[in-house]
Amino acid sequence: MKPVHSMRRGTVVVLLGAALLGGCASTGGLRSTATPLQAASLHARRSLAGVKLDSAAWPATDWWKQVGDAQLDRLVSEALADSPGMALVDARVRAALAAAGAADAQRKPTLNAGASVSGARVPPMLPPIANGHFGIIQYGYLSFKWELDLWGGKRAAWQAAVGSARASAVDAQAARLQLSADVVRAYFNLAGAYTQRDLARAELKRAEDFRQLTQKRVSSGIDSKFSLARIDGEAASARAHLAAADNTVHTSGLVLAALLGKGPDRALSIQRPALPAVPALALPSDLPAELLGRRPDVVAARWRVEATGKDIKAAKAKFLPNVSISSLAGLIAPSALDLFALGNRFYTAAPAVSLPIFEGGALRANLAGKEAARDVAVASYNQTLVRAVNQVASQVDDLRSLRLQVQDAESARASAAEAYKLAMQRYRAGVGSFLEALSVRQELIVAEQQLAAVRIQESGAWAMLNAALGGGFQPAPDAPALANTTTNPQPADKARP
Repeated sequence: MKPVHSMRRGTVVVLLGAALLGGCASTGGLRSTATPLQAASLHARRSLAGVKLDSAAWPATDWWKQVGDAQLDRLVSEALADSPGMALVDARVRAALAAAGAADAQRKPTLNAGASVSGARVPPMLPPIANGHFGIIQYGYLSFKWELDLWGGKRAAWQAAVGSARASAVDAQAARLQLSADVVRAYFNLAGAYTQRDLARAELKRAEDFRQLTQKRVSSGIDSKFSLARIDGEAASARAHLAAADNTVHTSGLVLAALLGKGPDRALSIQRPALPAVPALALPSDLPAELLGRRPDVVAARWRVEATGKDIKAAKAKFLPNVSISSLAGLIAPSALDLFALGNRFYTAAPAVSLPIFEGGALRANLAGKEAARDVAVASYNQTLVRAVNQVASQVDDLRSLRLQVQDAESARASAAEAYKLAMQRYRAGVGSFLEALSVRQELIVAEQQLAAVRIQESGAWAMLNAALGGGFQPAPDAPALANTTTNPQPADKARP
């Protein structure tokens, strides 16, 4: 038997030779080139000039409660609890966590046990074994195997899976934010549909009153049948508008019921909402930089960049030699009585070295795919960040414009209402003409509809601004910082001999 120190020297020689031969599979020329954007490069100060800035202006997690509508609060909670979309994203999170658990298991040693009873007849040409007769052998064993993670590839694969799982968890938060914003907007749209229906009813009532007055004037010879026919057409048009408004109320309720994950009958039990008074506009200070940690879609994109960096490290580790240890021990005997006799034991120990020499380009193709995946993740992160900053600016612009439009529409509606009142007084007194009164009435209808429309849009813009600001999302303390995503990890290259 060779001395132990001689065996150790032989093992070292084998490992060194394996490390040198590992150079046959090279990572040369494969490198991710994408660079994440820095928030400071996305200038927004001039676009947001004139808006009140407040460091505490970030939305709360239940931002919709500012409206003060208890029914809206219940509907958002119902949607978050019952929507099939939420069940879908939650299932994806569980799947990602399971994948991370599987990756973690790959880093650990395995221990298996087994036992068997087998019978066989061996030909007489092998008399020492069974002498030509049928025999039974019983055995039990324990097997152990552990693939060492010399270069950290398995750990990197596990970290990549954990990063993907965390990205999925943040995606679930983004989906909840989007669903809550959709419910709030649908609720406001339902309130607006009721308002438009009220206007349609008022329009029909004015048309019918106008017709009665015109009928009296025609009967008295003051007006012509042409005026009566004209107002009959106006009344028919008003009835059509009312029917359309009724349908809009119904369909708006169905949209809300679908968001709740319920059938159409759920819409019938929703009480009529009122259009809210939208809170004053205020934005957080240092918006672009802070938005990085407030938008769940941006945070999820950052986790994916981090995960792809770990995937690259795991792919590079496969180019290097690795060592595994396996052993097997057990007992074997022809009968149960002899099974536990000391002389019937057997065992093996087998350290092994594996290394890539020629693999047809599979390792390089795998690494190239991981590098490309990182470029995709970085590009997606950059796109998400740019979209986030511009969404905030767009919603601020919309909200500022709509608030001015609401003020102007309120003034226009008040003026049109006063003009209609005076025109009808003149028409009843026989001083004003039919066409004058009809024209003023149409101006009032248009002014009321425009006011209702811009108020609905203002409410929706307020909801979307809260969503664009992240809806109160707070990332986990260990979320990857932007600085961590700007470095393309190359540990395997550094470890090469």
